[in-house]
Amino acid sequence: MSNETPTALILGGTGRSGSLLAGGLAQRGITPRTAARSGADVRFDWDDPATYADALAGADRIYLVTPTIRLRYANQVAAFLDRAEAAGVRHVTLLSVYNADQAPAEIDFAAVEADLAARNGVTHSILRPAWVMQNFADEHLPLIDGAIIAPSRGGTEAFVDAADIAAVAAETLLDPAAHAGATYSLTGPQALTFQDVADTIALVSGRPVAYHDIDQEAWISGALAAGLPADYAVMLRWLTGAIISGNGSTPTGDVEKVTGRPATTFREFAGRYAQVWTAEAA
Repeated sequence: MSNETPTALILGGTGRSGSLLAGGLAQRGITPRTAARSGADVRFDWDDPATYADALAGADRIYLVTPTIRLRYANQVAAFLDRAEAAGVRHVTLLSVYNADQAPAEIDFAAVEADLAARNGVTHSILRPAWVMQNFADEHLPLIDGAIIAPSRGGTEAFVDAADIAAVAAETLLDPAAHAGATYSLTGPQALTFQDVADTIALVSGRPVAYHDIDQEAWISGALAAGLPADYAVMLRWLTGAIISGNGSTPTGDVEKVTGRPATTFREFAGRYAQVWTAEAA
């Protein structure tokens, strides 16, 4: 690494973990450079390689968020990583997904992980987060007529706070050598049902919140009708199917292992975001 102030390129820099990561790095002596299609320090578009050079200029480490709402992207990521290595990047922290090695072959999670691990010119760390708590506070799983609607058949998930993902990512980027080759499965401290989540949101918001366990295929059809690409059904079926089958994420302790503090509970998260649900009710 250079003796100059390190620069971390943060792809998805306006996203849930990327925006939090930027602030954390800046406070600890690394210059963050957020990158996104709009609203970031530099413009970056996976489908426009002309944006790669400015994003990479002077960066020696990367928080890699792969293209979203698509299944096939390994070749694009490989081409970008080739350019990153040539530009002087020496460490990459990849935002992957919990149990990425068990994803359907149609999804490129495992392919990207394998490509990164095979590169000799960069060290790497892989973050595999569970379902993110913020899903319940944004457009992913909003309350509809006072209810969470999602398929689960009573299965559980150890939902993780995006702030904890950002905190772990920060440690890997601050000290790449200490985390070289590591894979961290990031979860909250409790495996919860969707009913548990609904009950907690009701508690902090002071409003009734129900949970409706919808048929999986009906839920997927609704998501596609709302605008997701048809082939994305594979992703939705896998993500929800893990919970339905009892293979949802379970607490790992990796957040505390890396950061030295316990992972955020859903109750703590919900308390921070209570205004989202109270404002919606109003």
